[in-house]
Amino acid sequence: MNSKIGKYGTLLTGICVFVFAISMILSLISKNSWTFLSYFSCMFLAIGYVMFACSIYSLNKNNDKKSLGIIGVAFSIIYCVLIFLVYYAQCTTVNLNSSLGNESLSIIDFSKLGSLFFNYDLLGYGIMALSTFFLSFIVDTENNKNKILQKLLLIHGIFFPSCFIVPMFPIFNANTGNVVGTILLEIWCVYFLPICILGYKYFKNNEER
Repeated sequence: MNSKIGKYGTLLTGICVFVFAISMILSLISKNSWTFLSYFSCMFLAIGYVMFACSIYSLNKNNDKKSLGIIGVAFSIIYCVLIFLVYYAQCTTVNLNSSLGNESLSIIDFSKLGSLFFNYDLLGYGIMALSTFFLSFIVDTENNKNKILQKLLLIHGIFFPSCFIVPMFPIFNANTGNVVGTILLEIWCVYFLPICILGYKYFKNNEER
């Protein structure tokens, strides 16, 4: 059962990462419809990742590393909460309330680089990076494919310092072009998709044992 949940979680995460990547590109051409899809998919991406994290922890057989897995799961939940706050607000309040002024949008509109919710989003993905960092230590590395998954999860932890520190400096603001943000997100998608693919195989191999 644990492996099945892991498979479904990584499959859901992978699909959502792919949909997010494509919709972000298309949103540069036709903004309204595709941006909504990108926001909507991110909420399910967060759900899939929590399933992934919990399943990785449940398959851990090394009690000495149990605390690392719990930390990884805890950070995955924090990430999920932050992401839901950002994108649920985007799909509801921001999307449906056309009377919102620029001052309000500068706080809650994720699409405005440097806004409060944009910074929350960066923080969320930084926390996700912390989660993958700790989870990497409890991955079963019996074969080379699992070792690659472990390394990718470990290296993904590097995203935390930048996601945490960058919002504290005037790097992203209202004058920064959306193309810059899209490129950075696309780089993340290209990096994270292999994690989803290897994660799916990881759980599938455990299920077949």
